[in-house]
Amino acid sequence: MQAALLTAFEGPDALAVREVPEPEPREGQVLIDVEWAGVTFPDLLQARGEYQTRPELPFIPGWEVSGTVRTGSGGFRAGDRVAALPVTGGFARTVAVDVPMVFPLPDNVDTRRGAALPLNYLTAHFALLRRGALRPGEVVLVHGAAGGVGSAACQVAASYGARVIAVVSTEEKAELARSLGAHEVVSADGFLDEVRALTDGGGVDIVVDPVGGDRFLDSLRTLRHGGGRLLVLGFAGGGIPTLRVNRLLLTNTSVLGVGVAEYWRQDPEAAHSQWHELLPLLKSGRLDPPVSAVFPLEQAAAALRHLGEREALGRTLLRVRA
Repeated sequence: MQAALLTAFEGPDALAVREVPEPEPREGQVLIDVEWAGVTFPDLLQARGEYQTRPELPFIPGWEVSGTVRTGSGGFRAGDRVAALPVTGGFARTVAVDVPMVFPLPDNVDTRRGAALPLNYLTAHFALLRRGALRPGEVVLVHGAAGGVGSAACQVAASYGARVIAVVSTEEKAELARSLGAHEVVSADGFLDEVRALTDGGGVDIVVDPVGGDRFLDSLRTLRHGGGRLLVLGFAGGGIPTLRVNRLLLTNTSVLGVGVAEYWRQDPEAAHSQWHELLPLLKSGRLDPPVSAVFPLEQAAAALRHLGEREALGRTLLRVRA
């Protein structure tokens, strides 16, 4: 079968499409004929050798896919339409995935959109509901609101009754954030003053931060005293910030790590539980991932480079056999 194979931890240029043997599913795995693959920030980090774990080279990247079951297991049957999280192996025409990481697609969700759902929407759900304990009526500030995790966080937060303030860097990204349910949009430059004005100085209840870097301190300053929570999802901005914890003491605020992959490793069934909580929102159309760029599998390296330029709006996908 065709697959995009990473041969060195040298970024997208080390990715080449080759013929490789098809995977053979183990017991407890589902064999999926891939139609679409999501291109994610963890894929880019893995290609650079910058992710927390390094698969043994050479390997096939690809965290998330959608397609049709060829060989079923665990209640999935041949012909079922599914989304899945293989973590590696998705940039290929066929992939074997552990049953807990395979998710049924509702009839109204096509496989194109299905490939853009699992990683970011389950991450946003884990961040906001499991770690952030989001309650209806709370105010949520979302950094990187036009990116993959940020766009999902906007939709999930709004769907659960939050007031969403999106942080973006361009007017084009602002338009996308509004279409995703953001109630207000602020500029990345000077967001602190804008957020204070929008909240009459009271601050926000939750900050969703996949960016880190020099935004971190001002994100802390936006939190409502006496219960504000800052959710750390990653460091797309490049720098890992440090924190003087006396600030948390003085304001009664919290900084919470959001490591969804580790959560799933400790509880393999958790992702399925999350998916079933999100299913009513998927069926209603409230969760609808924005897809802005599509590349054929043969151009997987170009797709990763596109993501690395940090100008992508919404999601980038690989068309594998659709």
